[in-house]
This record gives sequence, C-alpha cells and structure tokens, in this order.
Amino acid sequence: MSELIRELIRKPNLDHVDDVYQQLLAMHEGLDEAQSLKVCARLILALANHIGDSAVVMEAMELARATPPTA
Repeated sequence: MSELIRELIRKPNLDHVDDVYQQLLAMHEGLDEAQSLKVCARLILALANHIGDSAVVMEAMELARATPPTA
C-alpha cells in the first residue's frame, strides 16, 4: 500500500492548473444542476480515496467551508 498524505498541502501544488480548471468546467457541460452535483460528489470521493487519510480530507473540508465564496 502507498504512503498516506499526512497533512493538507496549502501552497499551490498542481501542475497545468489552467488545463485542469478548463477540464473541471468542461466536466459540467450539458449537465443539469442535479447531474453536475453528482459529478462533483463522485470527483470528491475519488480524490478523497486517492488521498487516503480521512483527517486530511476533513481538514480540506473545513478549509473549503471556511473560505468565503467569491460571487
């Protein structure tokens, strides 16, 4: 089994950010709101599984919830 990520990385750490962002937008094309929410949930669960450490996932959830939305 691979080593778990033990703490949330809070500095930019993603290569090809613009490409990933464009794919995130494209992932929702042609979907209604309910379908879009389900796709987001599946993506979140896949990434949480990849992280493999529930404490890190919970920390990310707290950070996401605490960050004020930008209109």
